[in-house]
Amino acid sequence: MFVCGWPITLLLFRLFGSVTPSPVSTNTHAPRLPSQISPPSPFPSNLPPLPSSLTIPPLIGSPGEPGERPHCPLTLSPSTLVVRFEDPFTANCSVSGKGFPFLGWEVPLAPLDITPNHFLVWRVDKMTEWNITSTCYALSDHGGQCQINLPVTVYKPPDRVSISFVDHSGPMFEGRHYTLQCEVQDVAPVQNLTVTFYRGQTALGQLQSNDTERTPVTKIFTVDILPSKEDDGVQYWCEAKLELGPEGPQHPPVETSQELNATVLYGPHLICPTKLQVREGESIIFEVRGNPQPSVTWFRDGQAVDLPTNSSRKHAGNYTVWTKGLVQKNFTVEVEVIESSGTSNSCNIFFLLAVLFIQTINRL
Repeated sequence: MFVCGWPITLLLFRLFGSVTPSPVSTNTHAPRLPSQISPPSPFPSNLPPLPSSLTIPPLIGSPGEPGERPHCPLTLSPSTLVVRFEDPFTANCSVSGKGFPFLGWEVPLAPLDITPNHFLVWRVDKMTEWNITSTCYALSDHGGQCQINLPVTVYKPPDRVSISFVDHSGPMFEGRHYTLQCEVQDVAPVQNLTVTFYRGQTALGQLQSNDTERTPVTKIFTVDILPSKEDDGVQYWCEAKLELGPEGPQHPPVETSQELNATVLYGPHLICPTKLQVREGESIIFEVRGNPQPSVTWFRDGQAVDLPTNSSRKHAGNYTVWTKGLVQKNFTVEVEVIESSGTSNSCNIFFLLAVLFIQTINRL
């Protein structure tokens, strides 16, 4: 874009005047950036900033086209600067068109400099600023200037990422609501941060912050969970990633928390269906699970019994199980015994399928 430029008399004053440079004020107490701008100009480099109150006429248009502003042929490399705090960096500004004999950078904590060359490099050995603005400009031989701003993102990966429960410690109860929190310490800029909660290797959700603070901050993200018996023994953790765009690092900075082992109290639960078919000669097996592991007593016709290991037709009927674990529960199961050549609906099959299902869930 074009902005107001310098008249020739002001340009000569800046090039040959002997005035003392004035540092650019900032809102930080960090040490000054050890900036270098090259190639060096043959003119004096101690040029003061342009007075903010000065009014300068716009660029003069081309002959026959009064008021039309010529194209601003400035190019930045990179077009967007992404730099880690305390790392070095370089940025190159070049001019490709004619009619712009002077090129310059206006950057924080460095003297204003111009050069008659077609490119000018801004070089910093150590980035020590969080809020930084920089502008490359070209002076027109018509008496004005054009400029282009370099967007700068200064980032810092978090010092630490941790996960915990909000207002809770110890085991959880099945069916109750709990809140997980992920604390990300001293990260910048927080608006580029994405936090993901995990249950094992399964993502529970991604969160971002609306905070526009550019200096390092500590931020807490939360997600609600409703644990079930399948969550007993799983591990919760969270991941903090800085998404810095195509100009950022090839591998975005990622920090992960420790793993939080979950203990869920549940049950008792009857694994088998309430109506079973078993073949003659098979064992009748009923699986009752819970945490803590429940005690189990089987009854048939009001009498405590042991489940048969070699079933026959006489073992058919209704069985009642009394369980005592986290709570007390009773279950009634109807058993049908069929000929050994028939197809059964055995609890053994249900038990094996349940074990396979639980193992699959835990691998996720």
